[in-house]
Amino acid sequence: TRLILHAKAQDTVLHLAAEAGSVEDLELEDVLKIGYKGIKCVESGGPEPGVGCAGRGVITSINFLEENGAYDDVDYVSYDVLGDVVCGGFAMPIRENKAQEIYIVM
Repeated sequence: TRLILHAKAQDTVLHLAAEAGSVEDLELEDVLKIGYKGIKCVESGGPEPGVGCAGRGVITSINFLEENGAYDDVDYVSYDVLGDVVCGGFAMPIRENKAQEIYIVM
């Protein structure tokens, strides 16, 4: 994401929601950044290490993006998720048929 945005880091949905009070207090423009060649980028974020479920960030972010029309007029969506965790939240794009194809990169 940093290379696409030509920036050091992007604020995450969960971080911005914590600052704003809740995810309902966010606007799509707060979390979605446009990068190289018009690529739309969002970072979901997660809790502090050892606290809570990191997959919750994925679920919260995808639901927020759907409710706010982020997937309208988009040809492809790429989810970059950790593969070495047991939390079911990371599998949400697969479980709920949000992914038509899955690529495992090792």
